Amino acid sequence: QVQLQESGPGLVKPSQTLSLTCTVSGGSIRTSGYAWSWIRQPPGKGQEWMGVIDYDGSTYYSPSLKSRTSISRDLSKNQFSLQLSSVTPKDTAVYYCAGGRIGAVVAGRFDEYDYWGQGTQVTVSS
Repeated sequence: QVQLQESGPGLVKPSQTLSLTCTVSGGSIRTSGYAWSWIRQPPGKGQEWMGVIDYDGSTYYSPSLKSRTSISRDLSKNQFSLQLSSVTPKDTAVYYCAGGRIGAVVAGRFDEYDYWGQGTQVTVSS
């Protein structure tokens, strides 16, 4: 059974970089045909697709966040990570890592994702 777990600071100061890691257990992030994503949900709003890293290491980003977002992976630890730079209070949200078949994940079809982390609250405040 594949499980995902987010980790990282719950409080980030404005202008700093938000860094989160997703540890995947029970399966490999190199599994062919699969991709791994970061999604966030600000308070009172819907889910927002942030970006993806696929089994081959290719990355895809939301156009609105692309200039501030980087997704990478550590194969030795079976982890993938998110970095979001120059954060503001508008970046306050619950951040989720998730995964599934590459087509659904890259397209942001959330109801077709196979795996979800529990989510982690990140607050941007001084």
